Amino acid sequence: MSMFCYQCQEAARNEGCKLRGVCGKSPDVAALQDLLVWLLKGISFYGVPARAQGISDPETDLFVAEALFATITNANFDPDRFAVLIKEAIARRDALAARVALPAGTPRPPMATWAPAGGNVDELVAQGMQVGVLADPDLHPDIRSLRELVIYGLKGMAAYTDHAYVLGYRDDDILAFMQEALLAAADDTATANDLIKMVLRCGQVGVRAMALLDKANTETYGNPEPTRVNIGVREGPAILVSGHDLRDLDELLQQTAGTGVNVYTHGEMLPANAYPAFKKYPHFVGNYGGSWWRQQDEFEKFGGAILMTTNCIVPPRDSYKDRLFTTGMAGWPGATHIPDRAPGQQKDFSPVIAKAKASGSPQSLEEGQIPIGFAHATVLSVADKVVDAIKAGAIKRFVVMAGCDGRQKSRAYYTEVAAKLPRDAVILTAGCAKYRYNKLDLGDIGGIPRVLDAGQCNDSYSLVVIAQKLAEVFGLEDINDLPVSYDIAWYEQKAVIVLLALLSLGVKHIRLGPTLPAFLSPGVAKVLVENFDIKPIGEVEADVAAIMAGK
Repeated sequence: MSMFCYQCQEAARNEGCKLRGVCGKSPDVAALQDLLVWLLKGISFYGVPARAQGISDPETDLFVAEALFATITNANFDPDRFAVLIKEAIARRDALAARVALPAGTPRPPMATWAPAGGNVDELVAQGMQVGVLADPDLHPDIRSLRELVIYGLKGMAAYTDHAYVLGYRDDDILAFMQEALLAAADDTATANDLIKMVLRCGQVGVRAMALLDKANTETYGNPEPTRVNIGVREGPAILVSGHDLRDLDELLQQTAGTGVNVYTHGEMLPANAYPAFKKYPHFVGNYGGSWWRQQDEFEKFGGAILMTTNCIVPPRDSYKDRLFTTGMAGWPGATHIPDRAPGQQKDFSPVIAKAKASGSPQSLEEGQIPIGFAHATVLSVADKVVDAIKAGAIKRFVVMAGCDGRQKSRAYYTEVAAKLPRDAVILTAGCAKYRYNKLDLGDIGGIPRVLDAGQCNDSYSLVVIAQKLAEVFGLEDINDLPVSYDIAWYEQKAVIVLLALLSLGVKHIRLGPTLPAFLSPGVAKVLVENFDIKPIGEVEADVAAIMAGK
């Protein structure tokens, strides 16, 4: 076994990647990520008591979130970047340790004291291989499963929180919780019940993180508006922006204004087309391509510069590797990385712009438009219309089909479900799962589109707000009494925090697919089934019938 990773839905044989990640992650990078998370637990060993003693270190608190973000699936594949993060983690940990007064005789675990002799990548990899998921072969499977469930929830939470902080929106209690939860995941005295409570707390704080990012995005760029997005191309040099970071897109649009370079979104950046602040740019053309896993073909055909602001990166082909740029916590070995912005300044995207100017026009993939921009502000602005449609029986069911897309053929299930849902059902979506059906002609109900796209995966918060508002309007105390069903697709850790957020709000009867997570032990899966009625997806026609029956 060269490595072990089972944090994403495409873990080999739904057990775990042992030779190389299905995502393209090398064993060395897997070990470096394990080492980084282990050291973040070491920071937390001092950070939690430091906070109780009134010791503040906001830069280290944010670093913990950023480092967790770097380890999510398909974000960063660059071993040199991880080596830098690991060395920074050790330096921050030791600086914090020097300021904290621990009770006499307090044992300090290796994660709180270990330091490399030399610090080369090989040494870091060797240590990382000793501290991964399977480091303790005698650990009870349920404890291991719950620990990893907490960690993966934190990774998703960290991504959302970091995006909010980039826009200047802070909630230091979220960062404090991350360290508390990291420490709990390393506590050998924590019982299964202790960890289950921490899992649910993780969901509660996840709601808070998504609300913070929603506030950051909407107060900075305006509430998304119903928008029909162009999916064709325009003549001229171009930049394709993928990922999730709206500030990166904002600064790029400013720097490309008047240059003759067109800007397109890709993947999870599609929802940016609905924000009022970006509509003023005539060179903001629309969206190119579809889901993240198609990027090898789409990036090759695009022909211009490509900017990855976050995950999801697929190992690039040589034909476009020199046109691929990363920024933020994203990284690929050999790809040009755009450094972070200095205080009070923008990132310098001039290398991306220069590469675009030296390239040709994108090849056309498709023509037409797709509707987006149905976040909570838009839907709630026509709440009376929605309520009237429900009362009149025109809308019988809302089906939340949010989450992630992926490569597996079994994900055709979501396309088939969307196509076979009765015409009195409305799909609520967020995240890249929508690419399985957002180009189908599903029509509308009295002017209400049958696919309401709330935005990125973090905009799943909008779906929660809509459901809570409907429950209030109908005078329901239990959100599960609404005509709302959940058929969620997952792939990586941002979907995990969305799931935990739903569970923390008491949502039950969630279908989860295309497979249940490999990191759920039989015992933990049983708890989720018994307490929340989580179930795997099944046959399309049977699931559609059960969904419409509220089962």
